[in-house]
Amino acid sequence: MSQSLLLQIARQSIMEVLQAERLIDTKALVVDNPLLKTPMATFITLYLDKEVRGCMGSLQAQRTLLEDVIHNAKMAAFQDPRFAPLSTAEYLHTYIELSLLTAPKKLQFDSKEQLQSQIEVQKDGVIIEFEDHAANFLPQVWHEYQDFQTFFTALCQQANISEETALSTATIYTYQVESAFDNPLVK
Repeated sequence: MSQSLLLQIARQSIMEVLQAERLIDTKALVVDNPLLKTPMATFITLYLDKEVRGCMGSLQAQRTLLEDVIHNAKMAAFQDPRFAPLSTAEYLHTYIELSLLTAPKKLQFDSKEQLQSQIEVQKDGVIIEFEDHAANFLPQVWHEYQDFQTFFTALCQQANISEETALSTATIYTYQVESAFDNPLVK
């Protein structure tokens, strides 16, 4: 399946909200592209002037690929609590990044060194969970950190748990992504 088709679906999903009209014929898409019925987790990240403008996604495959792309594109554009809803003017200048996620793999470790040996820098996304605390960093987040230690510290801070708790009682998963970008409609 073409990533450009998925990016087009994401872009049209946002446009549906901005124009308050249905633009996507989901039935026809599924007939022409049966893989869209496959359960898959995705993330949609919007960029405006090289800065994140919205990001939402799924860590587990809960919906079909088609449903997940549509849902996450709309959530990234209009429901990311860090930003006001995307305006039409911003939309025209927005880059869209689509990330298709593999299923998370639970890590087994007894030390920070053992944990670090199982996480591939620049390649793995990392999820940490402890009780009602959780955080997720997509693999793309690695570029913000110099090494495993600063990445891990930031992930623990995001989850609002100590590194000691993370290493002793938290559950940690890794996953990988396949990403694709589209260009804004107006540069």
